[in-house]
Amino acid sequence: MTTEHFDVLIVGAGISGIGAAHHLQANCPSRTFALLEGRERIGGTWDLFRYPGIRSDSDMYTLGYSFRPWTSPKAIADGPAILAYLQDTARAAGIDRQIRFRHAVKRAAWSSETARWTVEADRGEAREPVRFTASFLFVCAGYYDYEQGYTPEFPGVERFLGRIVHPQKWTEDVAWDGKRVVVIGSGATAVTLVPALSERAAHVTMLQRSPSYIVSLPAEDRLANALRRFLPSRLAYALTRAKNVLLGTLVYQFCRRWPERARRLILRGVREALAPGYDVERHFSPAYAPWDQRLCLVPDGDLFETIRAGRVSVVTDRIERFTETGIRLASGAELPAELIVTATGLNMKFLGGLSLCVDGVEVELPKAIAYKGMLLSGVPNLAMAVGYTNASWTLKCDLTCAYVCRLLNHMEAHGFDQCRPALTDASVAGEPLIGLSSGYVERARALFPKQGSRRPWRLYQNYLLDWLALGLGRVDDGVMQFSRAAPEAAERPAAA
Repeated sequence: MTTEHFDVLIVGAGISGIGAAHHLQANCPSRTFALLEGRERIGGTWDLFRYPGIRSDSDMYTLGYSFRPWTSPKAIADGPAILAYLQDTARAAGIDRQIRFRHAVKRAAWSSETARWTVEADRGEAREPVRFTASFLFVCAGYYDYEQGYTPEFPGVERFLGRIVHPQKWTEDVAWDGKRVVVIGSGATAVTLVPALSERAAHVTMLQRSPSYIVSLPAEDRLANALRRFLPSRLAYALTRAKNVLLGTLVYQFCRRWPERARRLILRGVREALAPGYDVERHFSPAYAPWDQRLCLVPDGDLFETIRAGRVSVVTDRIERFTETGIRLASGAELPAELIVTATGLNMKFLGGLSLCVDGVEVELPKAIAYKGMLLSGVPNLAMAVGYTNASWTLKCDLTCAYVCRLLNHMEAHGFDQCRPALTDASVAGEPLIGLSSGYVERARALFPKQGSRRPWRLYQNYLLDWLALGLGRVDDGVMQFSRAAPEAAERPAAA
């Protein structure tokens, strides 16, 4: 079997992988690299999801890359526009020519003797085994399972005579024109789908077991559009990005410090958007505090508009069972339906399901501690791009990519071929990596690494703090260990 070698192998050609490749080209021009993408197209999440109304739940001035201005008037963009932005970014820099499509990475084994990763992947429909080696591995596969979304077991589901579809598996032949549709769920996917489906459906019901916090923001950023008329594109973009980062940070901090006040403000906005007398407490007032789970964003209040117009109903109840013609609820009521959409969440898969082995020892990811949110304790020459949960994904990924380039350049300048974060402080306690109470996070918590109780092992979910720490902080901080040969006493990874 022929083995190709690269200085850096990037796993994934979505929003994170394309950003990583751009940073490598710009900041580490002497390094060779390739991207291994399991699917047949670029774009990751923004190519996978095709359901009606698919859009960002963050503004594009922060979800977009720091190095490529977002120039569309819409700040809250639809999926096709975001995918085009990613494709254009990859094409303009020649990154698309570095992608190996239909290469599903399965396993990576590190050898301290050779200071290399050996990466095994399945290629094409025949799943032909192929092998690569790399001096550094950069995993940009996100943390969602692209193969299957999450659907609970519903009693009687086999009795339903209509069609049932999960948004992750939406196809062009799903028909809803003139039909009664029930969307099960109350998260970001549901509040995106419901207004879009209501444009052509006879009626849409959003059936939720419990509510989510929903806030309305303008689809267009007037200040951004004004700045673009008077200033150079890059300057206007940078100013808008800084403004939105600051506002987002302030809103998040306000919600966490004064949750009851934040709750009242959010619900007041919902009441103003709906007709007088609407039962906001029942349908839009969650039992948890704001930002215990992500806030749901609706541009220009489109969900509330469809409710006022009578095209959409919200029902808060539990499912007793499916029937031939709809769903029977615990309250005894029955919702008629011809199409049921299970917007019930996603499954999570860390590192894209990649298994790791270091010097013959399998790495147990749940026992590893994340260093600065991007490397793993005791695992050499491997970084991962994981975005924020309380802000745009790309903000953290941009910082991560820039830091990885600094790390690689430091190693090259000093003749090192290995780096690994070493957790030697026994007082650092492990905590959940993702601090949300959302169902998809809770279901996967035991499968993920942890964060530590203090820096540099702690995640602060704060762009400004990370900008200081990752952009200006020392690479050789005493925790990151560097070596030129196989270390004899370096920390071993958590192992079975």
